Amino acid sequence: MTWIDRALLFAPLDYAAVTLILIGAAIIGWHIEHPPRNHPSVSMLMAGYRREWMHQMVTRQPRIFDATLIGNMRQGAAFFASGTMVAIGGGLALIGNSEQIAGVAQDFAIDQAPDFVWEIKIVLMLLFAASAFLKFVWSHRLFGYCAVLMAATPNETDDSHAYVRARQAAEISITAARSFNRGLRATYFGLASTAWLFGPEALIVATLFTIAVLWRREFASQSRTVLLGNPPRA
Repeated sequence: MTWIDRALLFAPLDYAAVTLILIGAAIIGWHIEHPPRNHPSVSMLMAGYRREWMHQMVTRQPRIFDATLIGNMRQGAAFFASGTMVAIGGGLALIGNSEQIAGVAQDFAIDQAPDFVWEIKIVLMLLFAASAFLKFVWSHRLFGYCAVLMAATPNETDDSHAYVRARQAAEISITAARSFNRGLRATYFGLASTAWLFGPEALIVATLFTIAVLWRREFASQSRTVLLGNPPRA
């Protein structure tokens, strides 16, 4: 079977659904990270609080609270990285046993398809899982960099390096959080991509639902209202 024959195994709606989830993931991610100035996202608001945190960290004695918090963030990134590794391993195992998915499809009265179709649908999930894994691993490493910068920050406010190091730590922390959030979004869309197993219509619905959930959490959630109550200085 040639690649052209394999491509014809998918309907035009399948290609439209895959295009929607890929473009939708990119657009919502860009909008969250580049929101309008008069309507910031939760991620952008938290960036301001991270800068405020590092500013306050300079004079805090001892810094046990700060060290514990950054350690918890590293553990969170490591946990999600481990989870995505398990998902990748499970997806690779399914590619070699696609008949199991075909059996499940038969149980749900889904149209039968060649093994190649099921494998491609699994590959889409694996792409999102791999992207999430790389983002979580990088986030974990950046939080480590942030911890080093925090340790290198002097306690004396009159030290010329004190607030310089604090600003550096804040920016690294923001970059780490950005990678972590990207990993979470990839996880969300990876879960949405599983709907393709039930057909392109299900994938379209799952994609639109995921985009709506992400938009609400970043731009219309109660947590955002709380963060806007007393925003930190820029």
